[in-house]
Amino acid sequence: MKTLQDYIDKLNALNFKDMYENDFFLTWDKTDDELEAIWVLADALRFMREHNISTKIFESGLGISIFRDNSTRTRFSFASACNLLGLQVQDLDEKKSQIAHGETVRETANMISFMADVIGIRDDMYIGKGHAYQKEVVDSVTQGYKDGILEQKPTLVNLQCDIDHPTQCMADAAHIIHEMGGLENLKGKKIAMTWAYSPSYGKPLSVPQASSAS
Repeated sequence: MKTLQDYIDKLNALNFKDMYENDFFLTWDKTDDELEAIWVLADALRFMREHNISTKIFESGLGISIFRDNSTRTRFSFASACNLLGLQVQDLDEKKSQIAHGETVRETANMISFMADVIGIRDDMYIGKGHAYQKEVVDSVTQGYKDGILEQKPTLVNLQCDIDHPTQCMADAAHIIHEMGGLENLKGKKIAMTWAYSPSYGKPLSVPQASSAS
């Protein structure tokens, strides 16, 4: 049976220092070590929860979720992740905000980022829009931090845009790794992508890249 130290030793053997205080936009922007570190850390957090070891690294703070498209699995997964680490989730409903009155992305991004440590965004329905919007949010809070408006720059996590769905892709890969008995056993294997068509549900643009169709 593995111990928590086994996971720590695995992490210490990987180079993922550049991920600290950095954003997660696209899966293919990460190195092999960084991707493996995410899977190892996910297993470590699962181990800690199963053995009743606290995973909370925040005493307070917010995880901001912005879903510009409908979601069930990703919305609740993000909320669960924030809770696991000690953050409270605050969902931005754009219809109930000042955005409808002309508030800019820069103004909104900075306003919601006070006491925020992470922002998760889903914007996946229009080509050239979702990824660009996420970049604009990050640029806005980065400038807000430099100007002294924010005491810290929250990290952005892509919860699906028009070109990638990193959280789904990484979760799918983690399941395959477990089923195959380890990351090393995936070498040389082929993955078939199967489309599911439904008149009641429009597939987001990033489905083929993230292999999240079911």
